[in-house]
Amino acid sequence: MLKKSFKILGWTLFGIFSFLALYVTSVLIISKITVNSDIAKVEEQDAVPIYILSNGVHTDIVVPIKNEIKDWRSEIQFNQTQSKDSLMNYIAFGWGDKGFYLETPEWADLKASTAFKAAFGISSSAVHATFFKQLREGDDCKRILVSKDDYQKLVNYISNSFSDPVHPEWIQGHSYGKKDAFYEAKGSYSLFYTCNTWANNALKAANQKASLWTVYDKGIFYHYK
Repeated sequence: MLKKSFKILGWTLFGIFSFLALYVTSVLIISKITVNSDIAKVEEQDAVPIYILSNGVHTDIVVPIKNEIKDWRSEIQFNQTQSKDSLMNYIAFGWGDKGFYLETPEWADLKASTAFKAAFGISSSAVHATFFKQLREGDDCKRILVSKDDYQKLVNYISNSFSDPVHPEWIQGHSYGKKDAFYEAKGSYSLFYTCNTWANNALKAANQKASLWTVYDKGIFYHYK
């Protein structure tokens, strides 16, 4: 009986390690495959500037607060942040697991139950919106010029990520700082669809260079060196 138990344990561990090896290998290989690599260059006077912004783990899509295509102020309101500062020019959008977002402001706060639910897609999600006055380009912040038609597609993608695309539902009492807020969102986070997968798909929706599939931020920024 003991021998049989060890055998089952051995095969279980082998299966787990095999899955992890295959998962990591797939992430590293597939994330380097580029889609939309032949997009036409857009002249600055005819383009909308957007940004991809990473904190080292998570990627946000940053867009103008308002232009002739979209004014986000009626949906993502300044008074929903602690500062209520309206002197902002950009808004960054990120998507992720709701429990992870709200209950894990620091890695030290991570609970096993939160990580389990996030990994296996059994919890709800949220959109995180952060206001910025300006952005500084660098290794973790890349500026991209998109056509107005493609920007409209990006707007549609972001809007449709909210649980209510027309009137985003604000999650009161939660923020990381003074200039951000959380909103109810559609979908579930998992090992195969992460916050970075969402951001990567946003670029795909806007017909911009992106990874075929990625779950980590470097899989996105690899295509914007």
